[in-house]
Amino acid sequence: MLLLMVVGVVCTILSCDTYFNKKVEREPLARVGQTFLYKDDIAPLIKEGMSKVDSVSFVTNYINNWASKQLLLSKSKINLPEEKLSEFDALVDAYRTDLYTRAYQEALVSRGTDTLISDDQLVAFYEEQQENFKLKERIVRIRFVQLPLNFLNQDEVEKRLKSFEDEDLVYLDSIGVQFKKLNFNDSIWVSSTRIFEEIPPITFDNQDRYLKNSQFFELQDSIGVYLGKIEEVKDVNEIAPLSYIEPTIKQVLLSRRKINYLRKLETEIIDEAIREKEFEVYNNEE
Repeated sequence: MLLLMVVGVVCTILSCDTYFNKKVEREPLARVGQTFLYKDDIAPLIKEGMSKVDSVSFVTNYINNWASKQLLLSKSKINLPEEKLSEFDALVDAYRTDLYTRAYQEALVSRGTDTLISDDQLVAFYEEQQENFKLKERIVRIRFVQLPLNFLNQDEVEKRLKSFEDEDLVYLDSIGVQFKKLNFNDSIWVSSTRIFEEIPPITFDNQDRYLKNSQFFELQDSIGVYLGKIEEVKDVNEIAPLSYIEPTIKQVLLSRRKINYLRKLETEIIDEAIREKEFEVYNNEE
């Protein structure tokens, strides 16, 4: 009997566009106490192209899950201590308030704050806060390739990687599809942790041997040969280059800008409410 009822409900829901346009009142689908589940609550959840069997199964499970939650909620309100219910109600109210105000604040911030950070602002902040930008790990500028084992032109690749003139880069790019890995952008700083991941023969324990200024290395493991040239190294406790921490500085400056804007906004909202007599603090001192 329940199955036949659900099939009928699904059929009605699947044609809900025309049906609901004709009916002003909402059609109930299930009830727990004084709480109702309506057909138009479920209609948007039924995916287009879903078979009748799948739709029936989905609606049945949805109704049962909804009923279970409603019944548990009803029982909890009866059986939980009053102080616990008051505590939970306060938490729900606080969460609702926080959710609404945050969404509104984010909308205002996105419209009212400039997200562009100029080079001058970056440099000024960097120079002012340099002591806070000491490196926690070694970083390097490196170019490297990983070759398959028994690669035929390894000597030529090594020569080109060392000299690295424009014609060398053209040559290396032309055969790049034969490499397992490559990185020719040696102007970008890379953390030693990333190097350990990309070049497994270099580890935390042996990095002092290979991660040195102007060092060229040739290493091998079971899956390939690694050729690399270190252009420059910055060690732990050295000041990080601006280019390496630029994303972090931008985030900090944008966060500060957002905080300042919100503080200004809160002040303006309170001032306006006082002027419009929407906000008043009562002095109850005798």
